[in-house]
Amino acid sequence: MTDVTSDIEAGQAAAGMTSAMGDGLVAELVARAQAGGVKLTGEGGLLQQLTKHVLESALEGELTDHLGHEPGERAEGAGRTTATGTGPRQ
Repeated sequence: MTDVTSDIEAGQAAAGMTSAMGDGLVAELVARAQAGGVKLTGEGGLLQQLTKHVLESALEGELTDHLGHEPGERAEGAGRTTATGTGPRQ
């Protein structure tokens, strides 16, 4: 039950942060996209690029949380090759 409550609170905090800084940030991103000739929607558009970035960041965070370490890093003890967990890596 604590996880659900903390997830809800985290979501509410993120929503508050997004609305506080989001309007100016969104306006800046849209202005830069339009100035650079980037479409706002459609294939290769700003919305697609932002969605991809947000999803990849979220998935990387989930993977890190699940593994207990950053992807590409070794977990503690991962280099052990003997039954006792000691000894040199081969």
